[in-house]
This record gives sequence, structure tokens and C-alpha cells, in this order.
Amino acid sequence: MLNIKIICVGKLKEKFYLGAAAEYSKRLGSFCHLEVEELPESRLSANPSPAEIEAALRKEGESIALRIPAGALTVALCVEGKQLSSVRFSQFLEACALRGRSRLCFLIGGSEGLSEEIKERSDLRMSMSEMTFPHHLARIMLLEQLYRAFQIRDGSRYHK
Repeated sequence: MLNIKIICVGKLKEKFYLGAAAEYSKRLGSFCHLEVEELPESRLSANPSPAEIEAALRKEGESIALRIPAGALTVALCVEGKQLSSVRFSQFLEACALRGRSRLCFLIGGSEGLSEEIKERSDLRMSMSEMTFPHHLARIMLLEQLYRAFQIRDGSRYHK
């Protein structure tokens, strides 16, 4: 069974996000051991300078780095990453399991993204789309795609 950890910058507050996250987390319980860890997002001024943003990303990155499990294959979610279809994502998870990489860690930055240091140390940079999404929605999308990937693996009708 895969051990999947999702490290997210920012806390879900809206009921619709909380409900979706709870539902997919429950569904995933049959397929993997899932842990979601929320980290505080750095506060920025109303009109932050590039230096202020860089300092916030660096601080968030340091916090993320401390929480990545030893030996985990890390996947940074970022817009410049590689896009995978749902089927390819399912194959990626299956390949990880077959190669003995049973510990995966997905990284989702805050509203300013992830630090370059975190992206560089990741094993894979993955993008959900060329479109921009709120980081809270990206978490829900990742949870859904993880669930879909396991359904694809099992030949379920969930993925049509």
C-alpha cells in the first residue's frame, strides 16, 4: 500500500473545500495511507515587493523541507511542471509501487507558489494545467486525481 503525504501551504477554511477534502480523503483510505499536513502561509503586505515574496517563499520552503519524509519520492505541483493525463498519472503511481517507491510526498505551495529550492530538490514537477488555480482548489484536484488513479488501476467505471 502506498504511503502518500501531501504537504500544503495554507489552511482550508471554506466549507466546500473542507467537504471535498474530507470526502476524497475518506475514499482514498481504501487504497493508500494518506496524510495531509497544512503549513502556515506567510503573510505578505498588500503590494509585496519581489524581495518580500522571495523571502516568504524561502521561509515556506524551509518549513516544507523539514516535513518531507526521508526516502520519499517528491512531487512539486507547479505550473511549469509536466502535465500528465489521468491514465499516465495512474501509471506513474503504479510504477512507483512496483519499483519499491511506496512513499510519495506531494508539495503544494501557497498563493505565491513554491520556492525554487523546493522545486529543484523534487523528483518530479507536475502541473495540473496551464491554467492558474487557487492553491486550495489544487489540493482538491490532487485528491480527486489520486482517487481517480486508483480507480483506473482497478478498472472501475469511475474513470470514463
